[in-house]
Amino acid sequence: MTGRYVMAAGEVVRLLDAIDAYQVEVSLSGGWAVDALLGEQTREHSDLDLWAPAGHLEWLFRALAGCGVDRVFPWPGDRPWNFVLHDGDRLRVDLHLFERLPDGRLHYGSAVDGVTVPAEALGGCGEIAGRTVRCEAPEWAVRWHTGYPPRAADRHDVPLLCSRFEIPLPPEFS
Repeated sequence: MTGRYVMAAGEVVRLLDAIDAYQVEVSLSGGWAVDALLGEQTREHSDLDLWAPAGHLEWLFRALAGCGVDRVFPWPGDRPWNFVLHDGDRLRVDLHLFERLPDGRLHYGSAVDGVTVPAEALGGCGEIAGRTVRCEAPEWAVRWHTGYPPRAADRHDVPLLCSRFEIPLPPEFS
């Protein structure tokens, strides 16, 4: 694997183990969620995307800081509910913070223009390097890879998910 920011499966497992030690229930998003759902690594990943409860941010920070991932990586479009932490070298964690509503649904984003999704959106289960992980449900992983011009990684990930889970291929991927 090449490139400055390449995260290996073993590093993902190490980070998830540290987060679990603080009893923060995260769900994988992005490319690692896709590969977890597929049960194998299908491409290189530059970061680890995680959904996490906003109320557990302190404990998530503690877990990641214990692994050296303790610096904010400024990124266009950063918001208080979505930002990247890094270790100063090659590990990056892209956090997506949500709040659980009284009815169980999840709210992501601002109070003005956020989105609300069912809790089942983060109800997927997969595997990375032999470790069972929580992740986005397949149909939601596909949905969140649409609505913008597909990148090369999206063109790789979405057809694999659609094929494996018998999800109709979105028009922009035809």
